[in-house]
Amino acid sequence: MTPANFDFHCHSSVSDGLLPPAVVARRAAANGVDFWALTDHDDLGGLVEARAVAEEAGVRFCNGVEISIEWNGVPIHVVGLGFDAANPVLVGGLTALREGRVERAKRMGDALAAIGMPGIYEGALTYATNSSLISRAHFARYMVSIGIAKDVPGIFQYYLTPGKPGYVDHRWVSLQDAIGWIEAAGGVAVVAHPARYKALSNSDMRRFLGDFKDLGGRGIEIVCGSHSPDHVLHYARLARHFALHASRGSDFHGPEESYVDLGRLPQLPEDLKPVWRLIA
Repeated sequence: MTPANFDFHCHSSVSDGLLPPAVVARRAAANGVDFWALTDHDDLGGLVEARAVAEEAGVRFCNGVEISIEWNGVPIHVVGLGFDAANPVLVGGLTALREGRVERAKRMGDALAAIGMPGIYEGALTYATNSSLISRAHFARYMVSIGIAKDVPGIFQYYLTPGKPGYVDHRWVSLQDAIGWIEAAGGVAVVAHPARYKALSNSDMRRFLGDFKDLGGRGIEIVCGSHSPDHVLHYARLARHFALHASRGSDFHGPEESYVDLGRLPQLPEDLKPVWRLIA
């Protein structure tokens, strides 16, 4: 089967999305997605439900996850695709990573309390379906609800990005570990939304992609919700240079918090090798 509209990056309420896995699956089907991956942050809890609903709707499903890593001090995300979700190496690694997320969230709450905003951590928890995956998005949604800013981007801009009072640095896993977990589970590692890593210069990005390829990484998102046409052209050139397969994903989080809806992306440049070819 040759997919006409694959979407290999999106989120449900298992991590920081707004909709349950079943609802995301039905939305993907309604939008014409024919090969779909749910890629929640650092957790596999939505995959069984997502697969059942997707396949019932006639959509081919691929196991996915988005793993938070750190390379040379820069936080980067790596998507894993097509893996065995019961693999103990992957499951154990993600469990440890989630435990670190909770500790970070508590420190973010302390930092905000120190500037006169008590109770933000506890409020953010009410927005997190999965308390072990509480994130900055949950903080931002709660802070909007109590009137600190009018929208989520405003909260991030003034409180939750590096250098702002509610931002707390965190030690994520290494690139080597993340790729190792994905490969141990029989999956394919893909760089998520590369244009979003503003801390990386062009030469840094080339060094990162060289390390990524050397460690076993096999794909890069070329078309995604946050990429402009110029980004697509630039990262397509890098995909050719590093012989990486090309991925495509909306990074959908919900109707009101996404760059683009599921399945509504432009097609990949025709000469690139689509990453779905690597998925058994």
